[in-house]
Amino acid sequence: MIPQVCTIAGSDSGGGAGIQADLKTFQERDVFGTSAIIALTVQNTLGVHGVHLVPMEYVIGQLDALFADFDLKAIKTGMLLNSDYIIAIADYLKQHSKAALIVDPVMVAKGGAALMEDTATKAMIEHMLPLATLVTPNIPEAETILARKIETEEDMVQAAKDIQALGASNVLMKGGHSLNEEEARDFLWTEDGEGYWFASQRYHTKNTHGTGCTYSACITAEIAKGKSLKEAIAMAKEYITSAIYHGIEVGHGHGPTNHAAYRKFGKVE
Repeated sequence: MIPQVCTIAGSDSGGGAGIQADLKTFQERDVFGTSAIIALTVQNTLGVHGVHLVPMEYVIGQLDALFADFDLKAIKTGMLLNSDYIIAIADYLKQHSKAALIVDPVMVAKGGAALMEDTATKAMIEHMLPLATLVTPNIPEAETILARKIETEEDMVQAAKDIQALGASNVLMKGGHSLNEEEARDFLWTEDGEGYWFASQRYHTKNTHGTGCTYSACITAEIAKGKSLKEAIAMAKEYITSAIYHGIEVGHGHGPTNHAAYRKFGKVE
């Protein structure tokens, strides 16, 4: 039976991030993707122009429908917007789910629009992180969670350990925000107290919309297929690197990554 996974996040009408990026990635990585949409965004490559919240009863209704019918092996969360959604979804998963949970703490869109209310950070820390098999913050998100600056790779290592101390089992600190000019280096700190670096050459392009969603969705897919956390991240690093390197030109702003690139072109050597 094909592994079944779920993304709980917002919809991106521009197709580059959010639910759309997750489902494209799931399809490419040969798992069956389902979704629970918590918000509709008015969005394109130029930015987020509006957000419409899905009523809570319909969010819970979507989850009820999924858990009644599918054998979900892994679940990822993306944009959760505010403390009400974070707490409700965390409570639901605590009661109903035994699947691996990958938490991508989405806070700001590529164009700079806030995707999570400031007051939601506390709820994320208290309710969602303790459930997370893996949390995947980028540097700005980790800075928000920890309320301090992260300026060096040593800071990244300590940040991963400190976020784990807040409750997450494993933490992947993503280094795409230019700490290293030559490489994009991500650091995994595991529940076993082991650290691993995952590196790829940095490619300078404006077309990086949805990279975080795509990266965490690929990790989710690989975990659902039975890969170890380290194997899943290594595979996802190859996948997102190929998606960035073999970019596609659509829109007039921050374009999306190429979700089909790894299948078509393979690993970037």
